[in-house]
Amino acid sequence: MESSALVYIGLTAVTVILALFVDNRDFVAGRIRGGRAFGEPCGLQRRQAGNLIAETAVYCLLAGVSACRIAVGNDYWVYRDNFKLIAQGRHVSSEIGFNLVVDWMQELFGYDQYLPIFGLFSLVTVFFFVKALHDQGTDYAFSLFLLLTGGYYFNSLNSVRYYLALAVALYAMKYVLRGEYGKFILWIAAGAAFHKSILLVIPVYLAARLLAQAKLKKWHYGAGALLLLSLVFGQNFYREIIFRFYPYYENSAFDNGELSYVNIAKCTAVLVLCLICYQRSLKEDLMNRFYFFLNLAGLVVYCCGSFIPEVSRVGYYMIVSQTFLLPRLLRDIRRGWFCTLCYAGVIGAFAGYFVVLLYKMYDVDVRLLPYLNWIFN
Repeated sequence: MESSALVYIGLTAVTVILALFVDNRDFVAGRIRGGRAFGEPCGLQRRQAGNLIAETAVYCLLAGVSACRIAVGNDYWVYRDNFKLIAQGRHVSSEIGFNLVVDWMQELFGYDQYLPIFGLFSLVTVFFFVKALHDQGTDYAFSLFLLLTGGYYFNSLNSVRYYLALAVALYAMKYVLRGEYGKFILWIAAGAAFHKSILLVIPVYLAARLLAQAKLKKWHYGAGALLLLSLVFGQNFYREIIFRFYPYYENSAFDNGELSYVNIAKCTAVLVLCLICYQRSLKEDLMNRFYFFLNLAGLVVYCCGSFIPEVSRVGYYMIVSQTFLLPRLLRDIRRGWFCTLCYAGVIGAFAGYFVVLLYKMYDVDVRLLPYLNWIFN
């Protein structure tokens, strides 16, 4: 591992340390409810001001590293070529919203000025990630640690369109929790203008919300069993739908039928922790139940959806909720050796995954390392 990997390691360490100064616990419930709060005590106002300073610093660091990159990611130059094709009015496979923004940026900055385009998408993607943590992250620092070591932020340096959509989906979860389904659908529709795969979250998130507030009956379990059977025996039907949206995925290198064993293990471990914490954390907590059902949906997709091209990315729309679920579960465990063991297990597992991720960043199909930026390189 060469020296530029220290950029990612240092960024993770510094931003998590800054995030420790964010005390979000007393504000998340209000942000999920929505509306404006008036007459807050001065102590809370001072704490919010301190939170804002720390969160702004986190945003600037994350956005800066992303926006200043050059030649980072296996599809960096592919995107650059597509930018030129869009400016020339030629056909590309990307969505209309993405094409319009790219065309507008080149009208503004000039033909083949790709750095401002990458910079803009970096600023917007990181904003939605950080705003989601601001709104839903009860333990802001822990959630940020999971977001970074889980690879969601660093992989956004690659696959620009998809990770923008993922960030929007993460942000839009709060509208599902509020029951503001119209706003949720509008945000997802906006995200679909950049990556159509985000449309999947409309039925998935709404179903998770309905299950979270319901007392489960026999017909719920029956419907779940039918869904599982359809994934096993109706694969051709689902593939036809997928290839109507993404015809170029059929028989491509991404259509390989592989199982994601790491994500299956991750979802299973979270499921076990949820069962252990059921009485204290899940039974009456709408947010935790919503995130739990998303994690369960992710497990189903990873176990039964190997026929889906890029199945890992499909599952990310669901399991990214672990960013909020795990800190909330661990917070409710009684202090003692078991609590310490759970914290150590989660932190150790994600830190270990991050180390493996760093080594894989040198692979030809990833190429997130070495890190280069247009300021010094």
